[in-house]
Amino acid sequence: MSAREEGAPTNTHAYRATTRDFTMRLLRHFTAFMVGMLLTGSVLAADSSYGYQHEVENPGFYAMVGDLVIARPLLLGATAIGAAAFVVSLPFTALAGNTKEAGQELVVRPGRETFVRCLGCTRSGYGRKQQDERR
Repeated sequence: MSAREEGAPTNTHAYRATTRDFTMRLLRHFTAFMVGMLLTGSVLAADSSYGYQHEVENPGFYAMVGDLVIARPLLLGATAIGAAAFVVSLPFTALAGNTKEAGQELVVRPGRETFVRCLGCTRSGYGRKQQDERR
């Protein structure tokens, strides 16, 4: 008689149990890692807000590069999506009488943030000189 005929456990049960244990252990580690990353991000964000006003007035190299590489393309996409949403909503906003407000919020405002804001600045304007005059 072989081991299978005698009712001995097959090797597949042991494999399934170890795979399940490994998956659960991996999930626990990943969850702990993500919680740690979220907490670290919130601590770093709170810590860096103390010198915020100085950073807004004089954006550094990394702020300018981040603005150019990340923020501007996203804002360009937001402008395009806003323009498409404005065209789709145009019949409804025309009937309601708020076409100007919809155009302002969906197209003009993201476009101004994309094209009229100086590189690394947080307020829209053609440059730091114009921003200082607006204050």
